[in-house]
Amino acid sequence: MPDQLNLRHLQYFYVISREGSIVRASEILDLAPQTLSGQLATFETAVGGRLFRRERRSLVLTDLGRMVYGYAEDIFATTAELNEALRQPAAERPTSLSAGVSASIHKLIAYHLLQPAFTLDRPVSLHCQTGRTADLLLALKRQELDVVLTDRMPHLDDQTRLTVHPIMRSTISLFASPALAGRLRGDFPASLEGEPFLANATDAPYYDQLINWFSRAGIRMRLVAQIDDSALIKVFGREGVGVFAAPTAISAEVCRQYEVEAIASIDAVSEELFAVTRGRTILHDGVRAICRPATLFN
Repeated sequence: MPDQLNLRHLQYFYVISREGSIVRASEILDLAPQTLSGQLATFETAVGGRLFRRERRSLVLTDLGRMVYGYAEDIFATTAELNEALRQPAAERPTSLSAGVSASIHKLIAYHLLQPAFTLDRPVSLHCQTGRTADLLLALKRQELDVVLTDRMPHLDDQTRLTVHPIMRSTISLFASPALAGRLRGDFPASLEGEPFLANATDAPYYDQLINWFSRAGIRMRLVAQIDDSALIKVFGREGVGVFAAPTAISAEVCRQYEVEAIASIDAVSEELFAVTRGRTILHDGVRAICRPATLFN
């Protein structure tokens, strides 16, 4: 088995498989049938087995042939897509953007931070992944990502060649179902004493600030759930299970989308978000758009 397959032989095999006949394939490939038959034999030697068996006047794929054909179909479909992309004018080709988003960032916030990349004159093909900030920064160093959005200031040294861009700051508000919010809004914050609380389980930096604020105010809320998904925690809040926290910057959207109401904004508790890039000069237009300070500043 060779270290690398001959892609020209793979193409010959693919066309023969699709046409079911060496004669018809030779017409498409503009080769003599004898030449094509010899090329197929060479390819079968390379892959270590027969790719076809003859049934009457047709060629039928063997088990090995079906496996190779499956890969070949994917390869040449991708090649066709590449050819189509390359036929487009350079200014119209989508630019690829790979972004990492810390799992503790609220999804609505993440959308608003990434959205400027879609305002470019050139179309953008976005690949977005969430995870722990440390893992995402490692992927950024490996050039697997173009930018990382995080809610904690990374600890960088001179050797990392990463740059941190502050892009947003927001106070934190408390939300609940309309009935619960209406009851708690009047005597805030004393009204929170003993009330059910939905905690963010993703170790969001603002959460420690919020717990300390409760402590300083002498408030002891009743923890009813710890949830590591920012959308799910809002669903629990909508159903009246408890009070939850979210950035004030997205208060209107949280209330509209999840049918909850804001209880109050806490000025002493805030969330700051950062974009981390490689090097000091941003070359990617999409990353440059993301790194501009967000209009959601609160």
